[in-house]
Amino acid sequence: MVALIKAAQLLLSLSILVVLHEFGHYWAARAFKTRVEKFYLFMNPGFSLFKRQIGETEWGIGWLPLGGYVKISGMIDESMDTEQMSQPAQPWEFRSKPAWQRLIIMLGGIIVNLILGFVIYSGVLFVWGETKLANEHPVNVDPKLEALGFQDGDRILGYNGETLLYFSDLRIEGFNKRVTQVDLLRDGKMMSLELKKELGQTLIDEGIQRPFSLLYPCEIAAVDSASRAGVAGLEVGDRILAVGDMRLPYFETVREAIQSHPETPVRLTLNRAGQTLQLDAVPDSTGSLGFFVHPASHYAEMFPSTHLQYGLVHCIGAGFTTAKETLQGYVRSLRFLFTKSGASQVGSLVTFGSIFDGGWNWEVFWRNTAFFSLILAFMNLLPIPALDGGHVMFTLYEMIVGKPAPEKVLERAQIIGIVLLLSLMVFALGNDFFRLFTGGFG
Repeated sequence: MVALIKAAQLLLSLSILVVLHEFGHYWAARAFKTRVEKFYLFMNPGFSLFKRQIGETEWGIGWLPLGGYVKISGMIDESMDTEQMSQPAQPWEFRSKPAWQRLIIMLGGIIVNLILGFVIYSGVLFVWGETKLANEHPVNVDPKLEALGFQDGDRILGYNGETLLYFSDLRIEGFNKRVTQVDLLRDGKMMSLELKKELGQTLIDEGIQRPFSLLYPCEIAAVDSASRAGVAGLEVGDRILAVGDMRLPYFETVREAIQSHPETPVRLTLNRAGQTLQLDAVPDSTGSLGFFVHPASHYAEMFPSTHLQYGLVHCIGAGFTTAKETLQGYVRSLRFLFTKSGASQVGSLVTFGSIFDGGWNWEVFWRNTAFFSLILAFMNLLPIPALDGGHVMFTLYEMIVGKPAPEKVLERAQIIGIVLLLSLMVFALGNDFFRLFTGGFG
């Protein structure tokens, strides 16, 4: 059921984005009296689920849920309609319009997606606001980062000399920016770590999803009497203080200590109703005892957060800032794409679907939709034939040189672009299947 809910959210999100993206092209084309022959949500090789002729345009829904398209008269696109291009140019055709008009038509979808991302973020902030947790708490660090000099209990102050205001910035800025210096507070003393390799690359190389997490008590909320925790005598309400001789009595450090001893007896020191006692337990082959703890949100008094609510005017500026910073972060992250570990993170629709909430959460849905809208805008702007950016590139070439590129060149470039995109889709889908079969989607 969870998978179906996520799939439904992904389908709805992409349908909204594709329809509005293609409307961007449609509106621009019609503004310059250019004929649009087809407007489709999803692709329709062979047949359509629905189609209806309204005026000069055939409106329809295809059966293959991969994007959508508008077919503009007199334009070499994915339809590869070379027969039409062999006929004399007509006044209503794309190729008959001035270069600047063709440029606007091709940028129409991108512009709509950029505006849409900004508008959605503004709406989300107006309706739900946002909750910020100040960056003033010591953290648990992923064990793979300890080799760089990090330690559990460090309070991360900033990167590259810049102070980090919010807890969420620890991961976001660490991934997006070229972090080679980390300022932190350890045992009351200020110190700096100099990294030989930027932090974001390490996160990618080591597959670290949560580099830093909040330190909160390991208090048992539920335990199965038949589990190894139940057999050992753990009870609801117990607070584990130590595993062996570990020094920090927090959930993340307890979890890591237990996981490091699969099928090996460990001594647990715990507090039960104000009394300290010790129990011996044996984690299973995965390093689990089978108990559940309260989440960090249960300890709100430990982590007081600030909820910001935006009025109708202020949400506009905040939405623009959120959209700008989100797009900048995404573009910066693409530098990892050309590394071996970065390429392995490329995903298809399965990856996109996995980031939606398991229940139908409208705030998460609209935040993801805004994010996808910005990604769609940027990806379509890339100068790759078969994408809007490819058409923009050839149009700019024409405007600079003073004559259009030969049609044969455009046709071959379109074929190359389609092959490249299909290859990327196959590669991304392969990555997703690998992660599914190896448990990479958790």
